[in-house]
Amino acid sequence: MNKHNKTAVLLAALPLMFSSLASAQTQAEKDIDKYREMIADGNPADLWDAKGEALWKKKAGPKNASLEQCDLGLGPGVVKGAYVSLPRYFADANKVMDLEVRLSYCMKTLQGIDVKDQDYNKGDHKNIIALATYVAAASQGMPVNVPQAHPEEKRLYETGKIAFFYRAGPYDFSCATCHNADDKRIRLQGLPNLTKNEPAGRAFTSWPAYRVSNSQLWPMQKRIDDCYRLQRFPAPKFGSEATIALSVYMGVNGKGVKSLAPSIKR
Repeated sequence: MNKHNKTAVLLAALPLMFSSLASAQTQAEKDIDKYREMIADGNPADLWDAKGEALWKKKAGPKNASLEQCDLGLGPGVVKGAYVSLPRYFADANKVMDLEVRLSYCMKTLQGIDVKDQDYNKGDHKNIIALATYVAAASQGMPVNVPQAHPEEKRLYETGKIAFFYRAGPYDFSCATCHNADDKRIRLQGLPNLTKNEPAGRAFTSWPAYRVSNSQLWPMQKRIDDCYRLQRFPAPKFGSEATIALSVYMGVNGKGVKSLAPSIKR
């Protein structure tokens, strides 16, 4: 068989090859969906929810106080609906805060607990993760409504948009590299288009989430931290403006989508 005939045979076989690949991918996607259905029954995040509720009501710290007077944006002690309306501007702190940062602020001001060790899943931050899960669970099924009334809230949205499309690092990646188009995947894992309403809202309200693969519960700060790691960016500090701005960007884009948190992930 001469060179031209070999090329012709190869070209003729390409449709069959791509058809086989597509079929294999479809079956793999079905297997992943089946796996997700299996793990969805009995979310271990419920344990963090219960712990968070106990921590919310427990008197602790040098001031021997509970967090029941913590204002998460809807008034002191109001938990239901708070998760879906954060991040937001708080006048007492004169800044926009997400849920984890606001809980840290309340622990310091109400209980006298200065969360110095704010690395993920260490020290007092373990309690912040549990508290965030408790607050998130209280808003499950409620629509996202991240406010944009205050100038700082609007500024953080624009900052988040810039951060989302900012390309840098050794791979010249940005958040948008993976999350600005439909039907993108990595290792058959769907990558939501965070510039669109429904996928942005679902992604925004997927955290806190229990990760089956590492038996850990990740809040949003940890999720963003890990995205930066995957891009080979320097690790952001807990509560940095960049992480909160990205949350504002996702939350505003996902307005009206019903909350899923706390969820479960592979």
